[in-house]
Amino acid sequence: MAGMHLIILGPPGSGKGTQAARVSAELGLEHLSTGDVLREAVSSRTPLGVEAEMYMKQGALVPDEVILGLIREELDRLGETGWILDGFPRTLAQAESLTAQLEERGETIDKVLLIDVDSEEIVRRLTSRRISSSCNPIYNLATMSGEELDTCEKCGGKLVKRPDDEEETVRRRLEVYEEQTAPVIDFYRKRGGLAAVRGAGSIDEITAELLRHLA
Repeated sequence: MAGMHLIILGPPGSGKGTQAARVSAELGLEHLSTGDVLREAVSSRTPLGVEAEMYMKQGALVPDEVILGLIREELDRLGETGWILDGFPRTLAQAESLTAQLEERGETIDKVLLIDVDSEEIVRRLTSRRISSSCNPIYNLATMSGEELDTCEKCGGKLVKRPDDEEETVRRRLEVYEEQTAPVIDFYRKRGGLAAVRGAGSIDEITAELLRHLA
């Protein structure tokens, strides 16, 4: 499994980050979250990190070529170590560029894992999220057995809803996901190797189903 190359896709709130971490730990793969890679590059003041930060400070999207450059650097660092890519590609252009980059390296994607969750379930999950105003833990009222919780159990801070978890914003994020990522899903489906699982049930059940497709 050391050289396995995976991509995990899914809408916001599907739990793909959690599942990517679990799959990577189970199979001994590196978990490449593009958000983490970007933040680390910015924090470390690498040339690409400095360039990315310039766009971020302007409120602009970081261009594909910068993200692809960061991914290339990570793959160079990992060498023959296997990995699961989480949060990228998001668009067809990114998927095509990533494929070309891997072909240059003589590598391919072994499997693309898609976590499929109904849109209304995503809205329910994300609009139920709360975050402490004083520390980092995220609570989800939808999965807390009806508990009425308004303060953080860790620090006592007030629990608040983030602006991007308001229903209107969540629905717009889902629209963007469908517009951008549906072509990515079709791209990998046509190339073969796409495995879709339902993002329902317990975290353990979903992990087991993902691993079944990788056996």
